[in-house]
Amino acid sequence: MLSLDLTNVYSFVSGEELEGMEKEINKSVKTVFNGSGAGSDFLGWLDLPVAMGDKTKREIAVIANELKKEVKYLVVIGIGGSYLGARAVSDALSSNFPVSDNEKEFPEIIFAGQQIGEDYLFELLGFLKEKAYAICVISKSGTTTEPALAFRLLKDHLVQSVGQEMARKRIIAITDGHKGALRQLAEKEGYRSFVIPDDVGGRFSVLSPVGLVPLAIAGVDIEALLDGAKEMRAKTGKDVPFKENPAALYAAIRNALYRKDKFIEIMVNYDPKLHYLSEWWKQLYGESEGKDSKGIFPAGVDFTSDLHSMGQYIQEGRRELFETVISVKKAKNTVLVPSEKEDLDKLNYLSGRRIDEVNKMAELGTLLAHVEGGVPNIKVEIDSLDEHHLGQLIYFFEMACAISGYTLGVNPFNQPGVEAYKRNMFALLGKPGYEKETEEIKRKVKHR
Repeated sequence: MLSLDLTNVYSFVSGEELEGMEKEINKSVKTVFNGSGAGSDFLGWLDLPVAMGDKTKREIAVIANELKKEVKYLVVIGIGGSYLGARAVSDALSSNFPVSDNEKEFPEIIFAGQQIGEDYLFELLGFLKEKAYAICVISKSGTTTEPALAFRLLKDHLVQSVGQEMARKRIIAITDGHKGALRQLAEKEGYRSFVIPDDVGGRFSVLSPVGLVPLAIAGVDIEALLDGAKEMRAKTGKDVPFKENPAALYAAIRNALYRKDKFIEIMVNYDPKLHYLSEWWKQLYGESEGKDSKGIFPAGVDFTSDLHSMGQYIQEGRRELFETVISVKKAKNTVLVPSEKEDLDKLNYLSGRRIDEVNKMAELGTLLAHVEGGVPNIKVEIDSLDEHHLGQLIYFFEMACAISGYTLGVNPFNQPGVEAYKRNMFALLGKPGYEKETEEIKRKVKHR
């Protein structure tokens, strides 16, 4: 079970200070569960672990079993919350290294539409030439620039490769239930489709069809993922006492540190498979809290790699940051350090010991050094890296984010600032309907 260790925060925030936040945090918890706060029409994620019906699960299983036999790759097209959750789980459970097509039991996920890179798309189209692949396109509207561009290119490529009828069977659309360009196209072309719930925002959507459909196709046990989230849902419910609720405690300590001028939170992992979990977490907290000139800036590091680049700053730079460490108790595999007769690298003192033990001692040594250097450390520990524990992690961070956002005094479920760059981009590209903005931005650019 996921556990939260605040031992290395108490020299910065006392136990009494944390207890003093109980009333405030409990009020935020009530706001979440009563639906009385700003953005309350986007609370559907609360029940996602138990909300998916058997019919939808059967439909997902049918598609997963079919594509398992027909394709070797699944191109997931989406951006932000439409891809980060699936990528976080997929990367955490996949091999670090490529598997040959002959050895694949399930389709391998490739991502597109998460950026605008011409070379990336050119190389992707080249890679997919003569490959058996399917497309899972995820977009509420179907008009978001990055995924819409990628889908237009890949749809055309797939049709040319396998023909219109086969392409139709290999395209899955996850979109709005009733409206939008992608919904309209899916119905016109006869794509199999799933619905993005109206009351679930993108960054909270990984436990909906947005994440579950591509993950199931890739062989992830989505029942175990949901079961883990369901277990955490019970541990963070509205009637769970403050001191027993890990999400409430995490939200409390973050806000307590923020009030002590700790404005930067660094997500730390010691397993390269968790890199994209940090990326998902960064969007979740950055988009939820970064508004109204408020919010903790979310950053991420991969240790021990980044200890050789960012370690110096974290140890001795500006004291405005704290760390949240994701710690995994057990590695899946065993690799022992061999002994060498010459011992030129002076590592024989480690002979016969597991690599994971070395990694764990690096984790502990870093934690001690950083705390001594003035960096509070929160530790989130799970037993192992599997679907069940990832489900716990996802729901834990989502619940804590909602509580923390309300405690901070913002709407955790909107993202008005995201539209600013889009307006400028559309104006610069001459998108119809943006003529006035085009003229204004031309004047701005001219006078620079």
